[in-house]
Amino acid sequence: MTAFRTLLVILLIAVVIYTIPVVINEGLSPLLPTFFGDILAMTWPGQFNFDFLGFLILSATWTAWRNQFSAAGLGLALVALFGGIPFLTTYLLYLSYQAKGDIRVMLLGEGRS
Repeated sequence: MTAFRTLLVILLIAVVIYTIPVVINEGLSPLLPTFFGDILAMTWPGQFNFDFLGFLILSATWTAWRNQFSAAGLGLALVALFGGIPFLTTYLLYLSYQAKGDIRVMLLGEGRS
């Protein structure tokens, strides 16, 4: 579990460090038009974005499912959809401590393990 938590922290820090200068230089307003524009252009950046969108959808679906599609779970799923790695790494770190390192409880939820 320590190695997994370390990976989560490394990913979180790396993405935040990468994102800061991008937001400073580009701002947030071109994010969605660029993301979906690349997909519509049928280019390699678009293929990557489409693939990544699939991961975001899976992350959001798992988050909602793990929380039994409760109102809180659906809210977290929305954050997962738009939050990407910063959300998922933080959420998994939180769950790993809440579940005391039990991977089944962490991934399936309290009632399903």
